[in-house]
Amino acid sequence: MPTNRKPRVTIDQVAQATGVSRQTVSRAINNKSEIDPETRRRVLEAAQAMGYRPSRFARGLVRQDLITVGLVIADVLNPFFPEVTAGVLEAAERRGWQVVVYNTGSERRKELEVVDMLFDQVDAGVAFLLHHEAIAKATAGNLPFVLLDKGGRAPAVPGVRIDFEGGARRGLEYLIDRGHRRIAMLDDEAYLSAEAPNTRRELYLKVMGERGIPVDIDWIQPAHNSIDGGAVAMERLLSAHRDVTAVFAYNDLIAIGAQLRARALGLRVPEDCAFLGFDGLSIGELVEPPLTTLHIDKRRLGEIAVEQAALLLGGMSEDEIPEAVIEPQLVVRASA
Repeated sequence: MPTNRKPRVTIDQVAQATGVSRQTVSRAINNKSEIDPETRRRVLEAAQAMGYRPSRFARGLVRQDLITVGLVIADVLNPFFPEVTAGVLEAAERRGWQVVVYNTGSERRKELEVVDMLFDQVDAGVAFLLHHEAIAKATAGNLPFVLLDKGGRAPAVPGVRIDFEGGARRGLEYLIDRGHRRIAMLDDEAYLSAEAPNTRRELYLKVMGERGIPVDIDWIQPAHNSIDGGAVAMERLLSAHRDVTAVFAYNDLIAIGAQLRARALGLRVPEDCAFLGFDGLSIGELVEPPLTTLHIDKRRLGEIAVEQAALLLGGMSEDEIPEAVIEPQLVVRASA
């Protein structure tokens, strides 16, 4: 697929373009005194024009044997991300690397700010980014960069793809095969304004259509990405459609909140309404009844991302990195 990603400019390319040695470029970048001022000016102008960003190694800011990875997550309070973080930390520790964690709250402004910081503070980035502008900025520079949950947003950028399509299909077909026809969806409200494609909603509509099940548009309700958000959305759904028999939630947090509110309003689970989550959070086993979910191996997700970052740091180009896919697995419990 075509991509707008520019290859990383190296110090050797700057040296070749200016007709000086690699060491001279390094001295110019680090403002060393043992270099002719005119040569320094020429090298710096060329480096800027070519888009060269010196690594932390080149600037002499860190020990050459210590690599720092910047891990960007969307919400430190969301139980999904601590498990991903654990995978990143474990894989980094095995390599003797250190990890710095940044939290964006999925805000466009914060994502852009964090990406700017990464270029100056780390040797490689591993990130969950929701907005196209932040992804473009992160992957257009010289920093080795890997996307968590890259989906179809940046096909030529290294990253781990979660097979939401396969997972959503497995879960929805399970509900349909159990006899459900009035299946609602509680969607993450963040996708109402973000540029990222909402694969789960698209698959919900696609699978329902394939099985010949008409969908009332009011069955799709936005929810804040939290347990409280799921509860509020479920109450809104039931006020208009008490007849729904199953709920497919964007993730486990929303599903748990919806299930708790449904029971508080007198519905039996799963007899009156079944619930299906997505992510496979441990908390889903603790609710009553335990939540049926599509489990993502979140630790493995973090580990693979670090493995890809290691390949980039080792000199492998982006298009040489093999695609990595995490397949969500249907875990059937008593809620559906």
